[in-house]
Amino acid sequence: MALSVVEKDVKDDDVKTGGIAADRLRSIVERIERLEEERKALSGDIKDIFAEAKSAGFDVKVLRQLIRIRKQEAAEVEEQETLLDVYRRALGM
Repeated sequence: MALSVVEKDVKDDDVKTGGIAADRLRSIVERIERLEEERKALSGDIKDIFAEAKSAGFDVKVLRQLIRIRKQEAAEVEEQETLLDVYRRALGM
């Protein structure tokens, strides 16, 4: 069964609008929006855990520093600690 010109135009508009694949664009935007909501929820969860740590007597600033250090390679951490030690000595600390 052949599509009429009007039906064909409507179908083409569903697929492309101004040269853009509208369905694909909508899918991408919706996925990004979902992930942003998930990120927001995760950020809230992390904030709650830091509050729990603080109420348990842990120093949140130090915890953040530990987490940052754990993400680094061992050699990089060692190099930074060595430089920090050299700089402290240079300043008489």
